Amino acid sequence: MSDSTQLILAALLGIAVIVVLITVAKLHPFLSLTLGSLTVGAAAGMSMSRTVESFSAGVGTTVAGVGMLIALGAMFGKLLADSGGADQIVDTIIGKSSDRMLPWAMAGIGALIGLPMFFEIGLVLLMPVIFLVARRSGKSLIGLGIPALAGLSAMHGFVPPHPGPLVAVDALGADLGLTLGLGVLVAIPTIIVAGPLFARVAPRWVDVPTPHLFDADEQVHTGKRPSFALTLATVLLPVVLMLAKTVADIVEAEGVLRSTLDFVGTPLVALLISVLVAMFTLGRAGGMEWDRIMDTLGASLGPIAGIVFIVGAGGGFKQTLVDTGIADVVAEWVEGSNFSVFVVAWLVAVLIRLATGSATVATVTASGIMAPLAGDLSSPEVSLLVLAIGAGSLFFSHVNDAGFWLVKEYFGMTVGQTIKTWSIMETVLSVSGLIVVLLLGLVV
Repeated sequence: MSDSTQLILAALLGIAVIVVLITVAKLHPFLSLTLGSLTVGAAAGMSMSRTVESFSAGVGTTVAGVGMLIALGAMFGKLLADSGGADQIVDTIIGKSSDRMLPWAMAGIGALIGLPMFFEIGLVLLMPVIFLVARRSGKSLIGLGIPALAGLSAMHGFVPPHPGPLVAVDALGADLGLTLGLGVLVAIPTIIVAGPLFARVAPRWVDVPTPHLFDADEQVHTGKRPSFALTLATVLLPVVLMLAKTVADIVEAEGVLRSTLDFVGTPLVALLISVLVAMFTLGRAGGMEWDRIMDTLGASLGPIAGIVFIVGAGGGFKQTLVDTGIADVVAEWVEGSNFSVFVVAWLVAVLIRLATGSATVATVTASGIMAPLAGDLSSPEVSLLVLAIGAGSLFFSHVNDAGFWLVKEYFGMTVGQTIKTWSIMETVLSVSGLIVVLLLGLVV
């Protein structure tokens, strides 16, 4: 057996172990990724002590690079929710939308809420809004819910500071600000196709009544809220700061302006500034006492601890793939083939997504496999590689994905109905995302 064949088989065996442990044994992804990494090292002929060192180094590097950003993103999202800022955005947009424009407005709400929030948090926040709007307007629950979910899911897959894109940016050495800007460019058309346009046909396949799960939320909110303009400005602040750094790099600004934008546009600093600003523009402006703001910040960290460790273990798996030489073998195969590197990255992420049900695991693993190729690409191409992986990680959510069951239970659908709506929407999002990436690849 040649060395290359052994390494490829080791990678396949490691991925198979992760898939089986997650899907069949129902083992936690953190443990599954850890055991999968040890399997790869052993099958590739690496000593166990060296494998453990490689895995540990990958965990440490990933958590150091991504963990703080995930924590700050969670704090920001929790402040947005608890202050009433999210409700203010929703009420303002809905109040200014006609019946015909409601699906488009719901897509905008999903994207806006999804920008700073993790998928699960955004989903829980969106559900009362979707139900309330559907009941008041008399419109189809599916027709309004699909656009909102498309906006939320696209942000999760394409736009930092969500864990998947952050991990891919870190693993591939992409420019975060540029990836964020290109991610928004990719997300907008994909949301349109998978959201309002797909929502024109989805209600014909599935028609379910609006649940009464959140009836209490229909009561008029009488508490103090931050204004719409202030909330929107706060939500966009981290995006503006990170994009400003990228613009400064493009125009080759110099002097104090350049050093200032480089500092405030650094992801960690941009999110830190945004959280500090949000404590006043959202928290205090929303009538929250200082102790309540501190409680909100503290409460935001517990739910994301699992995400940080899963992402860290994914980074360890990625580093094991790199240190064994497996990633180099795959890179050489891709370079020798006639396939677009973006298509290959998308396919790798799709296969892992279908097998494990986890967008984050798919992104982490595909990033590790494709990492050696990033060095030969330009900065915009590396960012597009991140987005191609993100598109693949969204493909056909089904029964092994926690998001599938969340949507099914909230909407009161059967498994078949959920596949006809949510799963197909995710697939449309994934394929259209790849198409936009390929089109952008022609001009960057």
